[in-house]
Amino acid sequence: NRSILGDARSEKMQSLLNRKIKFRESFRPFAPSVLREHVHEWFAMRPGEDSPYMLLVAGVQPDKRLEADERQGDLGGIDRLLKTVRSTIPAVTHVDYSARVQTVDPRRHGRYYRLIKRFAEKTGCPVIINTSFNVRGEPIVCSPEHAYQCFMATNMDVLALEDFVLFKVEQPRAEPHEVDDYLARFNPD
Repeated sequence: NRSILGDARSEKMQSLLNRKIKFRESFRPFAPSVLREHVHEWFAMRPGEDSPYMLLVAGVQPDKRLEADERQGDLGGIDRLLKTVRSTIPAVTHVDYSARVQTVDPRRHGRYYRLIKRFAEKTGCPVIINTSFNVRGEPIVCSPEHAYQCFMATNMDVLALEDFVLFKVEQPRAEPHEVDDYLARFNPD
């Protein structure tokens, strides 16, 4: 799979991924990947219901929704609509409390399933952000070289390529003009 993954529990992750990695409007939502055996606990879907291709939209379960908190009381207009934290998984919760769900199972998704399962064991949350590995206006990365170039020119922290894990802080830095040239191609709408 060629995806960018993130913590769906983070209030800032949606904006951060959009602005610093995808180079698009900060309010655009992301899809959740959820372990299939837990889908009904987090979304208005039947136990074990399958949505492996992000084709189903479902509401976030009421017990995962949040009331607007006092910090957001100062927000007005469009900011109130877009910046209100609506659930315990705000990075994948749309303004209407819906999400475009991808279920993940061990038979079909093997390694990806094990990654999310381990994340759930550590955090108690079997839901992560899954978005295509590209920046706005570009196709999904199609080679290890393209993946590395995109990784180095954006604000991603870690790149996993098959059995290799690359940490940004351990990489030789790209020349500033190379990064600037790459990023100049992706002005937000």
